[in-house]
Amino acid sequence: MKKNNLIWFAQSLIFLPVMSLSFGGIHNIEVPQSVLAQKFNIEVNGVLAFNQATNLETEALKIKAQKAEAIDAYFAERDMPLEGMGMKMVEEAENNEIDWRLLPAIAVRESTGGKNDCNKVKNNPFGWGSCKIGFDSLDKAIETVAHNLGGNNPNTTKHYDNKTTKQILRAYNPPSIVPRYAEQVISIMNAIDEAEIILDTQVSSSDPLAQRG
Repeated sequence: MKKNNLIWFAQSLIFLPVMSLSFGGIHNIEVPQSVLAQKFNIEVNGVLAFNQATNLETEALKIKAQKAEAIDAYFAERDMPLEGMGMKMVEEAENNEIDWRLLPAIAVRESTGGKNDCNKVKNNPFGWGSCKIGFDSLDKAIETVAHNLGGNNPNTTKHYDNKTTKQILRAYNPPSIVPRYAEQVISIMNAIDEAEIILDTQVSSSDPLAQRG
């Protein structure tokens, strides 16, 4: 309603006579109302565009938070040590353009969400490098695996670049080595996705605005 009122006001200025302005010793400088209306419309559109961009950014942050919460909820329900790493996994998935559920699902399949990390190296819940490569931190492990699976490491890009999630998983652990590995991880991904749906439903039902007719 406010937007319509502003546009109507600007349009109505076009039909008014020109305005006579006076500045110091200069008198009767006439500024057509159509020029003022045009300037007004530009300013209004600028404000509307800014608000729209802000709303989109807010919505993107909300979606990211929901995904992270779904991952952490999945880990928490199963008492998995990787609980709390959801946001890091979502951020690195976005940075490397891979499915946000892929990293947590691989971690569940490889180490039961951190319960059974690689024995001889540290901070490797993904079984990366056949459990021969360790990391300084879980953050570093997540960054490294996401970077590779996104096809962004020149040394491994031929295995993962421009691949579907299923193809990525078959390169990660070929069917000849681990039969149905890809299908197992995708099943875990779907379970994490269901957790997000449940969380989203719970948020909506607790929101007073969502309960209004």
